[in-house]
Amino acid sequence: MEQAFLGIESTAHTFAASVVTDELEILSDIRRVMSFEEGSGIHPQKAAEHHSSVSHKVVPEALRVAGIRVQELSGIAYSAGPGLGPSLRIGATTARTIGACFGIPLYPVHHGVGHIELATYLSGAEDPLVVLVSGGHTAIVAFGAARWRIYGETLDITLGNLLDQFARNMGLSFPGGPRVEELARSGSYISGIPYTVKGNNVVYSGLLTAASVQADKQDLADLCYTVQEVAFSMLTEATERAFVQLRKSEVVLAGGVARNMRLQSMMNDMARIHGTTLYKADDSYDVDNGVQIAVVGVLASKSGSGVQVEDAYVRQRWKVDEVDIPWRMSSP
Repeated sequence: MEQAFLGIESTAHTFAASVVTDELEILSDIRRVMSFEEGSGIHPQKAAEHHSSVSHKVVPEALRVAGIRVQELSGIAYSAGPGLGPSLRIGATTARTIGACFGIPLYPVHHGVGHIELATYLSGAEDPLVVLVSGGHTAIVAFGAARWRIYGETLDITLGNLLDQFARNMGLSFPGGPRVEELARSGSYISGIPYTVKGNNVVYSGLLTAASVQADKQDLADLCYTVQEVAFSMLTEATERAFVQLRKSEVVLAGGVARNMRLQSMMNDMARIHGTTLYKADDSYDVDNGVQIAVVGVLASKSGSGVQVEDAYVRQRWKVDEVDIPWRMSSP
């Protein structure tokens, strides 16, 4: 008989719940995203208020769509971090409440590992170099010695954060990435934007400052185009260097920014030059969702790494390479 696991996601602006079987069949995927005023970003307390207002609807709907009663759940996975503290606590509290009431094991999940594992599973990649790009992560990782190891990353702000902050500075709606991508299609390159790559690492804060101070001097579409071209080129260069160093045969693009078509094009060109192709999940699974949390919960359950209710806490700051991955065999 198949077992069912509930996954709860609440790191930022999305509260989501999904039910997945122990064979990783997706039975439901319910999401609610908070609304934003033009030119604004995520306010942690408002995000928590949103999650609190929808959590009692989202979880029952996920169970109903899956055809599963709460008593039939074999485990509950929740996003334990990293993320916004108030938002994380709503998800964790929801998981703890259900777990305590029905005696269901709990599985704290690293949000970034959720992106990585779901994209890897859905794309069919076996031992890839993974480029994780989102509002909270910009990291080039590969598996080794029981963890996802970082071989390149941002030294300041993330790629998603760069796009969101730039968009907000320009008075554009949140999330900023899709709007920047749309405007960039009609833009042209302008000079004066710094390109900063340090080994396998990238630095984006100087790019953000330089682009923002030119807001009154340059066409917005040209600025959007240039920000994308420079930021994505930097990351592609760093990724190519790590790819060659590690001698991998697969590249996976994961996280919310992975939906950007221009970034996909650059990464795909890089992969093709080296005799491989770019792998990624469907666009609908790049953004935050409960499936990524439930899938890691299933994998963790097979190694017996659940926790008691009193140990189901959150970690607002939590790096990918701090997470043990017992369900994967270590690479040589």
